[in-house]
Amino acid sequence: MSVVESAAADLAACRRLLRAGSKSFYIASLLLPTAIRDPACALYAFCRLADDAVDVDGGGLHAVARLRDRLDRIYAGTPLPIAADRALTRVVHSHAIPRTLLDALIEGFEWDSTARAYETLSDIHAYAARVAGTVGAMMALLMGVREPEAIARACDLGTAMQLTNIARDVGEDARNGRLYLPRAWLREAGIDPDAWLAAPVFDARLHSVIERLLREADRLYAQVDSGIARLPAGCRPGIMAARLLYAEIGHELRRRGGDSVSQRAIVPAGRKLALLMQAYSREPDPKAGAAAPAIPETRFLIDAVAAAALPVPAESATGEPVLPWWRFRDRAVWVLDLFERLEREERQAQASRRHAAVSASLSHRPA
Repeated sequence: MSVVESAAADLAACRRLLRAGSKSFYIASLLLPTAIRDPACALYAFCRLADDAVDVDGGGLHAVARLRDRLDRIYAGTPLPIAADRALTRVVHSHAIPRTLLDALIEGFEWDSTARAYETLSDIHAYAARVAGTVGAMMALLMGVREPEAIARACDLGTAMQLTNIARDVGEDARNGRLYLPRAWLREAGIDPDAWLAAPVFDARLHSVIERLLREADRLYAQVDSGIARLPAGCRPGIMAARLLYAEIGHELRRRGGDSVSQRAIVPAGRKLALLMQAYSREPDPKAGAAAPAIPETRFLIDAVAAAALPVPAESATGEPVLPWWRFRDRAVWVLDLFERLEREERQAQASRRHAAVSASLSHRPA
């Protein structure tokens, strides 16, 4: 297999991971130019595998050590024979992604594995900076944007998305023995964090804490437009789509009364389609958030990017522009069609699982 064929095979494997792991991120990524979408898939695939190794597979600190070894190999240019690692090796070198960003990401996974306690909003920001702000910063680098102001807004977006995830998954996290709401906020609302974690229930007091976190996410979402406006024109709709889709999770949670303990907020398919079209038509406001200071907990990421060497422009190696001409209208229509098909497949899979469960139940009934 040639080098080109090997790279194509690695990217295909990364795309499969992306599609299986996050439909919202997958759909939003399809609104990006190919020159950005491919390295984004490689980045996501590594993040997905790393998260699973530490969390889903129960690897804990041993898995964290293995991830750091994999990073050593990636930055040395000698990755393990894993498609995501080989693909990421190409990306970190071609886009000059400082290792500090990926080290911080793995540190966030390490915090997950050690059941770290988060006392204040600053503690939550520090966690979100590692597991999501890093991804926002790396996505900006893939798009050729490295100015400190733009990286600050990219970290804001990643942090806001993580805060939304935390608000949505309060019950699920608690059932896994994890608590990402600021413990100080819980005590202020009259809730003992440890007692609640042992027997999680939703009430008005918890609602106030979740709403407080959603307001912080909204504050960050409101100031990311100036960062999106700094991106190449072909990249803006995809990032705007991710911003709108994740913010809508918070809006949907509010419509459900803020209860993320007994239920999980899911944005209806029709609303997702409407937001995708809004991402196409909406122009980001270059003034929104332009003067906002960086979140202090993300400053080390911004500084790492500023200190990194610049990448060699892609056009010098290929003779082609980094962002080739791209017809967004045609791609948007195709994306919407694909999204509808994915929703149908998901409903069919759910129906099959329900049928299998009913059949299994009936087969165990006494005659």
